[in-house]
Amino acid sequence: MTTDDSPRWFTSSYSDNGGDCVEVATNLAASGGVVPVRDSKSPAGPILDFPADAFATFVAGVRGGRFGAV
Repeated sequence: MTTDDSPRWFTSSYSDNGGDCVEVATNLAASGGVVPVRDSKSPAGPILDFPADAFATFVAGVRGGRFGAV
């Protein structure tokens, strides 16, 4: 992996819940076609790679309220 291919992890600006959140690395969507996701409490743990288009559809669904309120 080159420096450009390294994930740049971040959490949502809405994630102010005491650390129970996920981190994503959207910088790999264009170059690799994936959006890696990991548990913020376990950064050395497993990483799930989602196809970029599927992740974009999921985000659109969240923004559109299709998954209900928490």
